[in-house]
Amino acid sequence: MHAKQMMMALCAAGLAFGAFAEEEAAGYAWAPGEGLSYNGKPLLATELGLSFDSKFMSYGLVDNDEPILTPSAKVTFADWVELGVETIFDMTKYGKKAGYGNRAGRYQELDPGISLVHAFSGDDFEWLPTKVEFSIGYMYEYHPRSMGGGTGEPGDDTQFVSLEVGLPDLWIEPKFQYERDIDRDNGTYLQLEIGHTFALVGGEEGADPVLAVRPSISQGFGNAQRVRGYLCKDWDEEIPLDHAGLMDTCAKGELTWNIASGLSLSAYVAYYDFLFDSRIREASRGYEARGRNDESWNFVTGVALTASF
Repeated sequence: MHAKQMMMALCAAGLAFGAFAEEEAAGYAWAPGEGLSYNGKPLLATELGLSFDSKFMSYGLVDNDEPILTPSAKVTFADWVELGVETIFDMTKYGKKAGYGNRAGRYQELDPGISLVHAFSGDDFEWLPTKVEFSIGYMYEYHPRSMGGGTGEPGDDTQFVSLEVGLPDLWIEPKFQYERDIDRDNGTYLQLEIGHTFALVGGEEGADPVLAVRPSISQGFGNAQRVRGYLCKDWDEEIPLDHAGLMDTCAKGELTWNIASGLSLSAYVAYYDFLFDSRIREASRGYEARGRNDESWNFVTGVALTASF
C-alpha cells in the first residue's frame, strides 16, 4: 500500500473511531460523586448522610444537652429540584430528665422538604462576576406522639420556608440565610456566615482537595416573634421575651477528608454564645430544659459521613 493510501486509511479510521467515541460519550453517563447525566447535563444525583452531634442546637440554644444521631438523604433532579429528609434520633434518656419522656433510641423529629436549588455563573449570565448558589425551600417539621412526654399528645409540628444565597468562589465565602416559621411562632430568623476553605492536601486538577479545613463565623438575628417563641424574660412566671435582636454568634472549625470520589468524612467543633444583646443573653441562660441557668455559651462537636452518587 502506498504511503498516501495508508495515510488516507489511517485518517478514515481515526474519523470513524472519533465518531464512535463521540456517540459513546453522548447519551447517559454516571460517575460517583456526580450522579447520572445526559449529554453532559446533570439528571439525577443522590446523597446519603449520617451525622453525630454532641448536642442538639437550635439558634444557639440547647434543645438536647446530650448526643443525637441524624441520618439524612436527598435527591437532586436536573440540578434544580431537591427532595430531602432527615431524622433526628435521641441517643440518651435526656428527654426524661428534661420532663418530656424517655426517647432513647427513638426518633424525636422528622424533617422532609423540597427546594429549588441552582448555581449561577458567568456562563449563565455575562453580568455575573462570580458564582452564585441559590436555594429556596419548604420543610415540614414533624414530631412523634412521644414528644408529649408519654401523655399521648403530639408535639408541636410546624412548617418552614427558607432562602439561602451563597458566593462560594469569593475568598470569604459569604452565605446568607432567611428562615420563616409559618406555623408555630410565625417567627423570622436571619443568619450571615463567612469563612474560608484551606486545602491541606490537594486533589487532582478540578477535584476537591483530599483534606481541607474551613474556619467560619456566623451571626444570627431573630425578630420579636422568633425570640418570643423560644425565650422568656421571666422563666418562673413564663413571661415571653418580646424583643427582636442579635441572637447566636457561632465560631466553627470543620475538617473534611474526601476519602474517594463521592465519599467524605468530616468533623467539626463549634462555639456558640450570645455576645451582642444582653437581654437575649440573659434569657438564653434559662432556656435549656434541664435548667443550666448560669451560662449562655456552648461547645459542640460532631462527625459526619456523606456518600453521593
